[in-house]
Amino acid sequence: MTNFILRRLGQSIILLLIMSVLVFAGMYVISDPVAVMAGEDATEADRQALARSFGLDQPLPIQYLTFLGKIVQGDFGTSFVYGRPVLALIFERLPATLEVVFLAILVGLAVGIPLGIYSGLNRKKAPTKVISFGTTVGYSIPNFWQALLFILVFAVWLRVLPASGRGPTTEIFGVGWSVFNAEGLRYVILPAANLAVALICMQTRLARSGTQEVMYQDYMMFARAKGIARSRLIGRHLLRNILIPIVTITGLELGTLIAFSTVTETVFSWPGIGKLLLDSIYRSDRPVVVAYMILATLMFVLINLVADIIYAILDPRIRYS
Repeated sequence: MTNFILRRLGQSIILLLIMSVLVFAGMYVISDPVAVMAGEDATEADRQALARSFGLDQPLPIQYLTFLGKIVQGDFGTSFVYGRPVLALIFERLPATLEVVFLAILVGLAVGIPLGIYSGLNRKKAPTKVISFGTTVGYSIPNFWQALLFILVFAVWLRVLPASGRGPTTEIFGVGWSVFNAEGLRYVILPAANLAVALICMQTRLARSGTQEVMYQDYMMFARAKGIARSRLIGRHLLRNILIPIVTITGLELGTLIAFSTVTETVFSWPGIGKLLLDSIYRSDRPVVVAYMILATLMFVLINLVADIIYAILDPRIRYS
């Protein structure tokens, strides 16, 4: 296991370097940050002075090596637009994204797994057909359209939930959280529900297919023949054996939602890191975009590594040499 972890970390460093080169060069090709920051009324002298102040007058390889050297020292640079350290901007927005994503993940697991197990155990019953139809529809609706429907129904027609923004927060360990504030929680519900719908549909399908496969394994048929209680059979034998694919997909979805929940955050004007990324791309704020992508890649690598370790805990037959 130790060799596996070290090898995976070595691969991660190479992956991070490749990602940083691609994003850095891509932002250079897409737009000119000097033109965006200077505006239309700036003179050529103003543009040159602005470029010198940010080091943008240097050749692109020199700019990249300078940026890379600062990253090694823990300095991801300063935002062209906000004039603040990039890490401070990202970590300032991160709690807003984390509370929406984790709430969506919890709802997805809490609703999707029981529905999937029920569907797998009762394949021919009418509720199973309803669940199957609902997961197909829920997974097919575009995320942005679903968000607009939520706003229309719950904010415009029923007027029970706010349509946008982040409500009041309660500070815990120096960080403000909306989920721990009664009024702030109302603002979290719609963005979290918008993310949770696809997760519920996915977890339901995974749990259903896993249940149908596991229930006909020899050890499960033997356990049923021994007269083991149905609740124990499901909780101890079935659930543990269907969790491996669920852990895999949940890990990938967790990373994806944290890094790229841009549509939901934009529609609901949620001040998370996804909206920060979209605004930074629009404004050609290269330090923010590059640092964001590097951190997102690192997060994906770490989540996958944790998922691999959980595999070995859930199934002792899995070993890494």
